[in-house]
Amino acid sequence: MKDKFITTINCIGGRVQLPIIRYIKSEYSVQYVDMITEAGPNKILAENKDIDIIKSIKNRVEISIDNHESNLIAVVGHYDCAGNPVDEIQHIKDIKESVKNIKKWNLGIEVIGLYVDDKWLVNRIC
Repeated sequence: MKDKFITTINCIGGRVQLPIIRYIKSEYSVQYVDMITEAGPNKILAENKDIDIIKSIKNRVEISIDNHESNLIAVVGHYDCAGNPVDEIQHIKDIKESVKNIKKWNLGIEVIGLYVDDKWLVNRIC
């Protein structure tokens, strides 16, 4: 059986890694989760201003797709994020905008948004 991967663009915060991995593996029946991490990635991708970081994220996403045949990208935001210290409503707006911006990369795979709440539960946003 071919290894199955999904790519996440997740925060560097260690508290969100395991909830996201568990959720992805459970919901999508994959073996591995490639983690691309940045501090507050949903803010970076929503604002679409820091071109160097965005290029770096895109490059790492393409490596995951090309080498691991990842077939889904999940953008993650989370409660109490130091890199994007906003409320849940703004996180959700940022996640939705991030998904829109990543879809413009035309990578040919599904892009979803996830939010990890104050109980460390994962919620699919879009």
